[in-house]
Amino acid sequence: MKLYNTLTNAKEKFIPIEEGKVKMYVCGPTVYNFFHIGNARPFIVFDVLRRYLEYIGYQVDYVQNFTDVDDKIINKAIAEQVDSKEVSERFIEEYYKDADGLGVRRATVHPKVSDNVEAIIEMIETLVEKGLAYNVDGNVYYRVKKFEEYGKLSKQSLEDLDSGARIEVNEEKEDPLDFALWKKYKEGEPWWDSPWGKGRPGWHIECSAMSCRYLGETIDIHGGGQDLIFPHHENEIAQSEGASGKKFANYWVHNGYININNEKMSKSKGNFFTVREIAEDFDLEVVRMFMLSAHYRSPVNFSRELMEQSKAALERLYNARNNLVFLNENSKNSDPVSKDWEKKAQEYRKKFKEAMDDDINTAGALGVIFDLARDANSSLDENSSRGDLSVVLEIFDELTDVLGLVKKHRELLDEEIENMIEQRQAARKNKDFALSDKIRDELKEKGIILEDTREGVKWKKIN
Repeated sequence: MKLYNTLTNAKEKFIPIEEGKVKMYVCGPTVYNFFHIGNARPFIVFDVLRRYLEYIGYQVDYVQNFTDVDDKIINKAIAEQVDSKEVSERFIEEYYKDADGLGVRRATVHPKVSDNVEAIIEMIETLVEKGLAYNVDGNVYYRVKKFEEYGKLSKQSLEDLDSGARIEVNEEKEDPLDFALWKKYKEGEPWWDSPWGKGRPGWHIECSAMSCRYLGETIDIHGGGQDLIFPHHENEIAQSEGASGKKFANYWVHNGYININNEKMSKSKGNFFTVREIAEDFDLEVVRMFMLSAHYRSPVNFSRELMEQSKAALERLYNARNNLVFLNENSKNSDPVSKDWEKKAQEYRKKFKEAMDDDINTAGALGVIFDLARDANSSLDENSSRGDLSVVLEIFDELTDVLGLVKKHRELLDEEIENMIEQRQAARKNKDFALSDKIRDELKEKGIILEDTREGVKWKKIN
């Protein structure tokens, strides 16, 4: 497998530190509100990377943090006149609801800043002892120019950064480039005791400390959105490598931006959408399908038209699987799998892996799955053997599972819906067509479409 490494600007063969194991850290949400469509992309992308690594045999230790100590959380708590912990815990729960809708699995660990302040203080103390950080009246800053390789991830020189307009003016800092590791307590803010007095961690230090605590000083993969390359990930490298003297991460993987109707997403432009808002119009699995239809490093344009296309594409996959299940259940041909389909299944698996091995090319992998669905639809029918049908269904489920798609049909219909389908069948048998139509309409409202065929009733879910 090859991954594009932002550190080297090249695709590189993936070689983990420890054979058979992968340590991966991905920056998670700041929990002060529902997360937006731009946040959803890295959550989905790195969920798929984790799924694929597990599929090809790795044990993945996956850490995704919650930033639950932050200015935005504090400001929201003040506005609502509640404790900041109440705000962060509320939106951690809301994160899980939307992440579940997107098919994003739980990380191995979801550490919170508030639970890791001791580890953060220890790392800051190490940086101070090494002369890489300094205390000014309870505020602790990192000495950027003491870290010789600063800028190696974002490919910026210190001279370029010195002249940059983005540097915050702060008279107490030794240098405008220096950034905060620890912030002195202010009225109304959460605080912890430290060697420098009451205060709270800065943003960048949290990920360095938590990555080190849960995964060790050197990890295989660090991921996040392209917007985090500078300054967040650049600062993480300075902190982590400054403290340990070791390489922080071997592969830096970043997903591209999302535009809304060909414009940059912005609250001021009125094109800012949370995932929760999108869920009012689309099943969130459609959002996942949309995200995976493009290469993760490419910019993507989010629009209703493209979402409708993704919805239709996802429905084609659901219908293909539903047809396979129906044929398999109703086939009277008990022959084993044919050599033809045995060979085809291996070819589809090989092509899928080739796409995913090429820097997680999910668009190419989806193309393989659609080819499989078309092949199955055109060459399998009620006379096909259960051996062939079972093998095709198995490979279909195997490949879509890696992408986290077409999951709903794998769950049994709940008891209420099963009973309704049985009642409709009984009504038809008794020629009570009014009741039959009524049940059909009620099922449609629940997202279940029925199709009466010579072989029996087929059903499918609509998003």
